[in-house]
Amino acid sequence: MYDPAQARIEAESVKAIQEKMASNDDPHFQARATTIKEQRAELAKHHVSVLWSDYFKPPHFEKYPELHQLVNDTLKALSAAKGSTDPATGQKALDYIAQIDKIFWETKKA
Repeated sequence: MYDPAQARIEAESVKAIQEKMASNDDPHFQARATTIKEQRAELAKHHVSVLWSDYFKPPHFEKYPELHQLVNDTLKALSAAKGSTDPATGQKALDYIAQIDKIFWETKKA
């Protein structure tokens, strides 16, 4: 039911769109790509927020005290990627999501 893969997939889309935007200067393409990129970033933020609010519980936060800050940093990175055409911002969001993914799967083992 819960899986950070959903956030990762959306964030991968954001980065891919950013990369495509760099190589295509057609204004119509840019407008469509911007809309899609922003939608995908919002979806990724939604999936991360759902993990934080619905999946992770107090014992997880006790075991992983960095989790609150990590989620906040991830949401901020996704917001930055949403407003940027620089693929580095998309990659930063993906790096944070990978950290959440690692913690998530560690909690599933417990």
